[in-house]
Amino acid sequence: MTAIPTITVTPFAAARAYGDTASGGAGAAAGGGSGGFGATLQRAISGAIADGQVADRQATGAIAGQGNPTDGNLTDVVTAVTRAELALQTATAIRDRFVQAYQDVMQMPI
Repeated sequence: MTAIPTITVTPFAAARAYGDTASGGAGAAAGGGSGGFGATLQRAISGAIADGQVADRQATGAIAGQGNPTDGNLTDVVTAVTRAELALQTATAIRDRFVQAYQDVMQMPI
């Protein structure tokens, strides 16, 4: 099964990326982080993919009957699937904004 790439951006990561971009990347060097916006985006993508894989494993385990039903297994599955769904919605919104920004730039007069 192929994993669908998704993006999860936490408010903290978004604020840090915004600060790094606004300051020309100086915040990343001062804060000990590596890279700029691209690195932050890559970490967000990696986190989203991990969320999707966790959701897949937990859903597969629940379907196969692994785990004790009284230990909150269903709650864990629903939580993991919801996180993966939110990551996909965030990725779609970012993609739409990026495409719109590209189209706006292309329509600017020279």
